[in-house]
Amino acid sequence: MNASTPRGPAHRPRHGTEHPTENGTEYGTGRSDAARRRAVFLLATWSLMAREMLRFVRQRNRVIGAIGTPLLFWVLLGAGIGRSFRPPGLGGSMGFMEYFFPGTLLLVVLFTAIFASISVIEDRNAGFLQGVLVAPVPRLAIVLGKVLGGAGLGFGQGLLLVLLGPLAGLSYGIGQFLGAALVMALTAMALSAFGFLLAWRTDSVQGFHAVMNLLMVPMWLLSGAFFPASGAALWVRVVMAANPLSYSMAALRHVLYPPMVSEGLGDPPLWAALLVLLAFTGAALALAALQARRASG
Repeated sequence: MNASTPRGPAHRPRHGTEHPTENGTEYGTGRSDAARRRAVFLLATWSLMAREMLRFVRQRNRVIGAIGTPLLFWVLLGAGIGRSFRPPGLGGSMGFMEYFFPGTLLLVVLFTAIFASISVIEDRNAGFLQGVLVAPVPRLAIVLGKVLGGAGLGFGQGLLLVLLGPLAGLSYGIGQFLGAALVMALTAMALSAFGFLLAWRTDSVQGFHAVMNLLMVPMWLLSGAFFPASGAALWVRVVMAANPLSYSMAALRHVLYPPMVSEGLGDPPLWAALLVLLAFTGAALALAALQARRASG
């Protein structure tokens, strides 16, 4: 045997000393791998979110539909019903235009969530979604990108509409404005995630519209946006109490109106409304992420 040939364990190279790389990855770079995965996650989320926003803004008919329809409802219904509206517990001190204003905010967020969720179906039909699903990005990044894009659009449009509050006879300061922004942000996240959840399992835009008209629009109608629960039939009050959007509406009234309004309308306390809204948002996001993961598995 050649004397220069290494023999025995003493001559074996230690693991990781003679070859600093293996398959292009250095040994002991766990933190680098984690940082890279985090960067991929954030980049994918941001890219999909920005794509949703740019796509929505470039389609003017969706912008007009999401903002114009709720505004039209608010002006026509508010002017038509006017002072003939007498909510129980308030003694006729509030007209319908003032009462309907938080409902209009919620409707803007709802319509935007519906229009944004349609992109899930359109992307699937165009093959874009399949391409994203086979890419080496986490499924949660796909869900968050889509949901945050729709939520950001709904939140931004609702925030602009808050500025029209004085036209409804409302007056509020910066604290109330920030409180309304928080409630709308949570509501936009919940509705966008809920829309994603429904759109993921729907094959056509027509079918999605049918589901929206059957489910999400009644959720808005039974949220207290159009009429208070205090004057409704018992079974309607039960349904409204089980509707998560009722608590979003109650939270908006708490931050936009004086305390006597929420007390007169029988709204739950602000802390309870925010707690239910947070639970609804978290549940919708979790179910959307779980469904996307199962579909890819």
